[in-house]
Amino acid sequence: MTNNLEENIDLLIAGQGAAGFAAGLYAARYQMNTVIVGQEFGGETAIGGLIENYPGNIEIDGFDLMLEFKNQVTKLNVPILENNLISLKKKDNGFNCELYGGKSFFAKTVILAIGRERRKLELKHEEEWTGKGISYCSTCDAPLYKNKDLAVVVGGGNAAVEGAILIAKYAKKVFLVYRGEKLWRPEPILIDTLKNTKNINIILNNSVEKLIGSEFGGLEKIQLKNNFENQKEFTIDGLMIEAGADPRIEIPKSLGIKLDKITNEVIVDKDQKTNIHGLYAAGDITNGSNLKQTITAASQGAISALSAYNYCLENK
Repeated sequence: MTNNLEENIDLLIAGQGAAGFAAGLYAARYQMNTVIVGQEFGGETAIGGLIENYPGNIEIDGFDLMLEFKNQVTKLNVPILENNLISLKKKDNGFNCELYGGKSFFAKTVILAIGRERRKLELKHEEEWTGKGISYCSTCDAPLYKNKDLAVVVGGGNAAVEGAILIAKYAKKVFLVYRGEKLWRPEPILIDTLKNTKNINIILNNSVEKLIGSEFGGLEKIQLKNNFENQKEFTIDGLMIEAGADPRIEIPKSLGIKLDKITNEVIVDKDQKTNIHGLYAAGDITNGSNLKQTITAASQGAISALSAYNYCLENK
């Protein structure tokens, strides 16, 4: 879908998640000259596993749901470029948008739907052993733990609890490790399932402080900060890090977009407007809602597209 692109466009949408695709759908219906950019297909929804709370689908895999979003957009002939936005500069009547690979556009309006970056433990060897015993996506890698002796999931929110429950279907034993005194407000239905899953041990007031392994073999052991069952070091078959995610704020900060002082989320109003005229934000990058769900991101994407359309009409 890269043919017939123009250097000057009405709208550039950064992000291939629910917010970005929904914005693209509505922008196409408003007949705006629009381009969607981004390398990460589907955002958090695509790696979220089975989804049972999206209206119209009793249950659907998140990846399949995002394929439906994308197909609906491509049928409306909205170009999608598999390149990330790396630079955004405000001009008098629009924005200079530069992508990896050298492609650039001048856009009258921009919607940032670039989501969040998954948190890491910032431990030695974490990066080099990613894919060698360390993972950040339970739904992607849970089957790898089939008949394994021990897997460890780090985190205390919905994603960590869901991950532990899913991996427990494959692994013989799962540790759920969280640094707090209690889990971080997972949904009650998840707590009930967690309590009824016999092969999960919950370890509170603790954290992983050291990764142990080899250059070629990857992760082999972890060391906890505090003793559990009279030991700190455990031989494991895998470490799943589900410790949450932070907004991607490099581009927002470069433009002087106002951020929430506590959460670092982009501050938007009810129309998804930022403090920069012609620039909108939608989805998990924003402070628009505490409910970071596919349905919320999609609705914000639709609202931001309408705002961008009205902006173009008002600033011919």
